[in-house]
Amino acid sequence: MGYFYLLVLVLFSRSCFFQTTKGLQAYEAQLFLQIRKHLEYPSQLQILDNYSGSLCDLAATAHMMISCQDNFVTELKIRGDKLANVSGFNGYAIHNKTLSETFSINSLVTTLTRLTSLRVLSLVSLGIWGPLPDKIHRLYSLELLDLSSNFMFGSIPPQISRMVKLQTLTLDGNYFNDTIPDTLDSLSNLSVLSLRGNHLKGQFPSSICRISSLTDIALCHNKLSGELPDFSSLTRLRVLDVRENQFDSQLPVMPRGLVTALLGKNLFSGEIPAQVGILTHLQHLDLSFNHLSGTPPSALFDLPNISYLNLASNMLSGSLPEQITCGSKLGFVDISSNKLVGKLPSCLDNTSDKRAVKFGGNCLSIEGHQQHQSSYCKEANTRKTGRKIALLIAIIVGSILLLVILAFGVLFLSRRCFQRKTLETHIRQKAVQENPTTGVSPGILANARFISEVMKLGTQGSPVSRLFSLEELGEATNNFDSSMFMGESPAGKLYKGRLENGTYVAIRSLSLLKRYSIQNLKVRLDFFSKLHHPHLVSLLGHCIDGGVQDDPFANKVFLVYEFVPNGNYRMHLSESCPEKVLKWSDRLAILIDVAKAVHFLHTGVIPGVYNNRLKTNNILLDEHRIAKLCDYGMSIILEYNEKLENWRKVLLLNILYYISQASFGSQDGRKRIVDPAVLMTSSQESLSIIVSITRKCTCPEPSSRPSFEDVLWNLQYAAQVQATADADQKSDSTS
Repeated sequence: MGYFYLLVLVLFSRSCFFQTTKGLQAYEAQLFLQIRKHLEYPSQLQILDNYSGSLCDLAATAHMMISCQDNFVTELKIRGDKLANVSGFNGYAIHNKTLSETFSINSLVTTLTRLTSLRVLSLVSLGIWGPLPDKIHRLYSLELLDLSSNFMFGSIPPQISRMVKLQTLTLDGNYFNDTIPDTLDSLSNLSVLSLRGNHLKGQFPSSICRISSLTDIALCHNKLSGELPDFSSLTRLRVLDVRENQFDSQLPVMPRGLVTALLGKNLFSGEIPAQVGILTHLQHLDLSFNHLSGTPPSALFDLPNISYLNLASNMLSGSLPEQITCGSKLGFVDISSNKLVGKLPSCLDNTSDKRAVKFGGNCLSIEGHQQHQSSYCKEANTRKTGRKIALLIAIIVGSILLLVILAFGVLFLSRRCFQRKTLETHIRQKAVQENPTTGVSPGILANARFISEVMKLGTQGSPVSRLFSLEELGEATNNFDSSMFMGESPAGKLYKGRLENGTYVAIRSLSLLKRYSIQNLKVRLDFFSKLHHPHLVSLLGHCIDGGVQDDPFANKVFLVYEFVPNGNYRMHLSESCPEKVLKWSDRLAILIDVAKAVHFLHTGVIPGVYNNRLKTNNILLDEHRIAKLCDYGMSIILEYNEKLENWRKVLLLNILYYISQASFGSQDGRKRIVDPAVLMTSSQESLSIIVSITRKCTCPEPSSRPSFEDVLWNLQYAAQVQATADADQKSDSTS
C-alpha cells in the first residue's frame, strides 16, 4: 500500500507540474499578443495569426525568431523594415517611418519585462520611438540587448548599468543626444559596447576602461569630444571605432592586443606616439582627417599584421627614412594630403605590385604624381623647426630664470643667516629655527575597410611574357596526350605539362573564333604576364599559332600558367571527398585571399581587369591551401564583353555553399545548413557576420549594397571572431 500511495503522489505532482507549465506557456503567449499589439501588428509577426501551438515550436523566419529553454522563452528577435534614416527627426511620430502617435514605449517595455527568462532581446528597425524608460533594467536576465535602427532619443538610462549579466549592448542608429552614462563599469560581463550613429555628446567616460571584459567599443558617428582615456588596461579589446567625432586630445595609449583602431575624422593633434610600434596584432589603423603632426614612426609601417594604414589629410611633415621597411601583409597605405618631403621609401613605391599606395598632395621628390611645390611644405617644416627652436629657447630661458631665482634665493638666505648670526652675537645667541623651502612645479605633457585606389602598373623589373614554341609545349605535354588532360571550360582545354627544366605548368589551349592581330594579342599577354599577386595564378608565357607562315593573324593561342597542385575550391566542398572538405575558418581564409586578388585586379592596375569568371572551380589551392584565382582577364585577352558579374554576390554565395537564407540566430537556424563541415566548425557569431554581409550584397537595390571595403572588413572580422572562438574551444578542451 505504501508504494501505491507513493505512486499516486508522484503522478499527482507531475500533473500539477504540467498544468503549471501549460499555464505559464499560455501566459507568455498572451504577452506576445500584447507585444504584437504594442508594435502595431508588424508584418513580421503575421505568423502569429491563427497560430495555436506553443511559441517554442514556432519556426524561425528571416525576420523573427523565438527560442526557448525548458518551455520558457529565452530569446526574442524581430527585425522590421522601418529604417531610421530620417533627417530632422524631432522626437515626434512620422507617418510610415515610426510607429504611430499613440505608441507607448513605456507600455512596450513593461510588457517585455514580464518575460522573466529572456536572455536575448533584439528589436531592430521597428519604428520604436521615444525615450528609453529606466525600467529597462527589470530585464535583469538579459545577456544581449539590441535596439538598433529605431527612433529612441534623450538619455541612455543610467539604470541600464544594473543589468549585470549583459554581454552585448547595441543601440546603433538611434537619436540618443545626451552623454554616455558614467556607471557602465557595473556591467562587468560586457564584451561589446556599440552606440554608433547617434547624437551623443560630452566626453568619453573613463569608467568604461574599468570593464576588463570589453572586446569591441564602437562609438563612431556621434558628437563626443574632449580627451580619450588610456586604454592599456583593456587587455581583451580588439576593436576601437571612434570615427567622426570631435575628440581633440593627443592620440590615446592603446592596448597591445588591439586589431582594429579607427580614429579618423576627429580633431586629434600632436605626433603619432612611438608606442604604436608595440601593437603587434594591429591590422587596420585609420588616423585620417585629423591634425596630427611630425613624422610618422617607421615602426608603424613594419608591424607584423598591419594590412591597412590610413594617415591621409593630416599635417604630417618631414621625410620618411629611405631605409624604411614595410610589413609583408601591408596591402594599402594612404599618406596623401600631408606635407611630407624627400623621397618615397622603396617599399612604398607605387610601382610595387604588392600594395596600393596613395601619396598625392605632398611635396615628395616624385614627378607627375600630383605633388605640391616644395615651398608649400617648407612652411610646415619651417614652423616645425621654429617650434623646436622656440621650445629650445623657452627651455634655455626658463633654466636661466630658474638659476637666477635660485641665486637670489641663496643670496637672500645667506644675508638672512648673516644677519641672524650678527643678531645672535648681540642677544646672547637666541636660537631661531627657520626652514624656508622653495620649489618649481614641472609642466605635465599629456584598421574590408580598405579603400579602393587605382595604382598604375609598374613595368620596371617585371619580365616580359616568355614566348614558347609549339614544339616545347608538345614535348611538355607528350603531344597533348589525354593522360595530361586536366579539364575543359569555356576558356578552353587545360593540360598539365613539364618543361625541360623540370618545372610543372598548366597550359590553356584557346581556339580563336575570329581572326586576331598577333601584335595586339602579344600586347595583351605581355600586360597580364606583369600581374604578380600572391593570390593570382601567374601567367608565365604564351605560344601564338598563326596557322600559316607569315600570317599576321592568330588562329590559336596557348597560355602557360604556373601549376597549382592542390585542386580547385569546388573539390574541397564536395562531401564525396570528406578528407579534403574544408572547415569554416579555411573557407573564410580562401574568401579573403580571393577578395584581395579581385581588389588588385579592379583597382591595382590600369586599366582595371573585370569579368574575372568568379566560380568555385576557378579558385585553385596550392600545397599550403593558399587560394589563387585563375582564368582572370579572358575578356581582355580575347576582346569580348561579358555582362559584368556582381563579384560580391557570386563570391560570397560560393563560399556559403549549401547554406540556406534562413535565420542563423538560433540552433534551429544553424541546422538548416546542409554542409555539416560548416555546421560543425563555425561559431554562430562568425557565421552570422558572413550571412549578414551576403544578404546585403544580394540586395536588389544597388545603392543599398555594401562597398568593397565593407565586404572585406566584414570578412576579416568574421575570420578574427572564428579564430578567437577556436582558441577558446581549444583552451576549454585542454583544461
